[in-house]
Amino acid sequence: MLKRLHPVAGAIAVLTIALFWLSTVVSELLGTPSMIVAVKTAIPWGFLLLVPTLALTAGTGFKRAGNRRGSLVSAKIRRMPWIAANGLVILVPSALFLAWKAQAGAFDATFYAIQALELIAGAGNLILLGLNMRDGLTMSGRLRSRPA
Repeated sequence: MLKRLHPVAGAIAVLTIALFWLSTVVSELLGTPSMIVAVKTAIPWGFLLLVPTLALTAGTGFKRAGNRRGSLVSAKIRRMPWIAANGLVILVPSALFLAWKAQAGAFDATFYAIQALELIAGAGNLILLGLNMRDGLTMSGRLRSRPA
């Protein structure tokens, strides 16, 4: 069961974050103010999917790893605190703040500064989660490891 649940939960989490990120970029570059408000308002609601899938991914990952501590497992474990901290300290507060500002129609310098921070932090988490996904696929034999 864990063998299937872990990659599915991880994929849902990564796709959800990518959807948040891409919808933000598209709405900012091509959208109207009402589209930006809709996107910024929807993202916190997306936490209802994202938070449980991230928790499920982490929990099943730790359970699957057991006592193994090879280099790939260790690398994945080392990345997890950064992913969690980035989400809890930067991404969640930024999303809530941006939703509040967007609903107020306050597209000012503060809004765009926090928006830039959120996009950078979101890209960072996508990179870290992508590295974890790559290492997981390598460990499962679905992806060949590259020579050092």
